[in-house]
Amino acid sequence: MTNLDPAVFSDDAIPPETRSANEAIVAAMTGMAEWWDVGAQKVREARARGEGAFPPAAKSDRARWVEIDGPAGRLKLRILAPAQSRGVYLHMHGGGHVLGGADQQDRLLERVADTTGLTAVSVEYRLAPENPYPAGPDDCEAAALWVSDHLSDFGGAKLAIGGESAGAHLAALTMLRLRDKHGRMPFHAANLVFGVFDLGMTPSARNFGDERLILRTIDILKFGDAFLPGVSREEKRSPELSPLYADLRGLCPALFTIGTRDALLDDSLFMHARWAAAGNQSELDIYPGACHGFIAFPTPQTFASLQRQMAFLNEALG
Repeated sequence: MTNLDPAVFSDDAIPPETRSANEAIVAAMTGMAEWWDVGAQKVREARARGEGAFPPAAKSDRARWVEIDGPAGRLKLRILAPAQSRGVYLHMHGGGHVLGGADQQDRLLERVADTTGLTAVSVEYRLAPENPYPAGPDDCEAAALWVSDHLSDFGGAKLAIGGESAGAHLAALTMLRLRDKHGRMPFHAANLVFGVFDLGMTPSARNFGDERLILRTIDILKFGDAFLPGVSREEKRSPELSPLYADLRGLCPALFTIGTRDALLDDSLFMHARWAAAGNQSELDIYPGACHGFIAFPTPQTFASLQRQMAFLNEALG
C-alpha cells in the first residue's frame, strides 16, 4: 500500500499547521551551535535537558533499565511494558548515530506498549564519533539476539523492530545481520520512520541544501563521517553499511514513514520500492510538507502518523 500520488508533493497539500511548525523549527534552530564545533557530548547533554528544537523528552515512571552482555561490556536496554505483553518491539533511537539516547522517547514507547501490547525495548547503543562503526550495529545485533532468545520471558512470541532516522538504519542492518550471520528472521514487522538507508546519500539528501529544518545536507555529511571516518562516499554504499544496496529477500512486512520536506525523502521512496521488489510486504506513508523528525512535534500529521504506525504493527502481528 502507498499514497504515492503526485498531489502529495504539491505545496497546496501542505496543511497550515505543518507550515507553522516548520517555520517555528527553522526559527528555533537558526544560530544554534554545530555539534562538530562544540563537541557531540555537549549537544547530547543539552538535548537531554530539553534544550534545542525538539520538545523536552518526558521520562516515564514505568520505564526500567536492564543490562545484558554486549560486544564491549554491559549493554543497557530501556524497557517499557504494557499491562499484558504479547511480545517485544525492539527499538533503536535516532540522532545520526551521534546524538540521542534510549531514554529520550519514553512517551512514544508508552504508546507502542499500550496500543500494541508489545513490550518496548530500546537499545542504548554506543555512539559515534567516540565509537564509530561497527560499534552501534554490533550493539543492536547483540540486543536483537538476546531479545530473540528471551522472547518468552516477555510474555509472548511476537517480535517487531523499528526506529527513527539513524535508528531505522540500525533496525534494517540488524534484520540483515540476523538473517545473514545467524540464519534467523524472527521479526514479524518493521516500523522504519524517516530512515537513512543510503549512507552515500540519495539525491534528496545531496540536494536538500542548508535550510535549518532539523536535517540539512551538511548534517548528513557530518553524521556520516563521524559514523564511518575515512570511508569514501562510494564505499559507504556497500551492502553491509547501506541497506538500500543489500539483498532484501525474505524480510518481514515493513512500513516506511516520511515527509516531503525531509532530506531523506528518497531513502524511504527507494527503500520501499526495493523492499517490495524483493517480494516483501511494503507500505509507504507520506506526509506533505513534514520535515525530518516531524513526529516529535504536536501537529495533526504527527497524530495521524502515530496512529498509522500502531495500526500497522497490530495488523502485521495479527
